Amino acid sequence: MNIKKFFIAPINGYQYISKMLPASCRYYPTCSEYAKWQFETNRVDKALMQSTLRILRCNQLFAGGIDYPVVKVEPPKVLQKCNHDFQVKYWFFPKESGKYYVIKDHLSN
Repeated sequence: MNIKKFFIAPINGYQYISKMLPASCRYYPTCSEYAKWQFETNRVDKALMQSTLRILRCNQLFAGGIDYPVVKVEPPKVLQKCNHDFQVKYWFFPKESGKYYVIKDHLSN
């Protein structure tokens, strides 16, 4: 089993159950979605640390608001042409040198 899938599985379970409860997260994307994006786009240790810090900030002492995950990504040197169709799941928008905001494509699953 992939280590990332090990961490994402409980998040998916929580998201399934939380759909039946009233929304209570102070941030967009929600804390569970934030954690899921972190695990899908970042190293496991960094994703765990960032997700934990985000959950700790989700209380009345912090204002909340829009808080996209930030990851460190090395962009490819050369883009290659491909003849097959592909789907974009995440967009990476530059924040500062080597760091990018992760934003999920609205049309992806």
